[in-house]
Amino acid sequence: MNILYHCGKYFIFLTKVFGKPERGRVYLRQTIIEIEKIGLGSMPIVAIMSVFMGAVITIQTASSLSGGWIPMSTVGYATRESILLEFSPTIIALILAGKVGSNIASEIGTMRVTEQIDALDIMGINSAGYLVFPKIIAAVLINPFVIVVSMFLGVFGGWLAAYASGILIPSVYVEGIQQQFIPFHVTYSLIKTLFFAFAITSVSAYHGYYVNGGALEVGAGSTKAVVYSSIVILLLNYVLTQLLLI
Repeated sequence: MNILYHCGKYFIFLTKVFGKPERGRVYLRQTIIEIEKIGLGSMPIVAIMSVFMGAVITIQTASSLSGGWIPMSTVGYATRESILLEFSPTIIALILAGKVGSNIASEIGTMRVTEQIDALDIMGINSAGYLVFPKIIAAVLINPFVIVVSMFLGVFGGWLAAYASGILIPSVYVEGIQQQFIPFHVTYSLIKTLFFAFAITSVSAYHGYYVNGGALEVGAGSTKAVVYSSIVILLLNYVLTQLLLI
């Protein structure tokens, strides 16, 4: 019953978030600020993770195929598919749930316990819309770009590992990347990214918005935001994969 209570409360919260804004120009300015915080601020960790994961996938796959029964060009194919279908959209989303989600929950939670949200409500401002709506729009707009960069860097990291380690001829790796490419796989990944971006920002904001207490409760709310955002991402990943790939 507790789950149903929070699900209902979450959807009521969304109706407040997407209520009619008082001044659209203010929301636009806030959205641009959030794009920089959520998207551009996450690029360093996304870039590092993507390059090294692409390199690790390449080395592990190449070492597994060293027997000679399977063409080594399969390494490039396997790396590309792993990066496009699962690593960049899903694993990066889980990383962003930890980085971005905890930041959103702690930011809004701190405003709640210091009564800044109450002050906005008293002034007649839709506090949920003002604080959360720009974050959701910013994430939905910028996260696909972040994931596309992650895809490129992941595949490039695989090429770099092949070149640096000598475990695979780089031209053979490139040949594998070009094998049986299905453009819809990129579309599928970007569709998942949109849903994940919405889940990370809205679930994290929900836990921050309804914090009660002090600093300890803000920390607990941030932890819950990361946990529940990750669970929602995994559930959405399963459902969307069933709907789009099968």
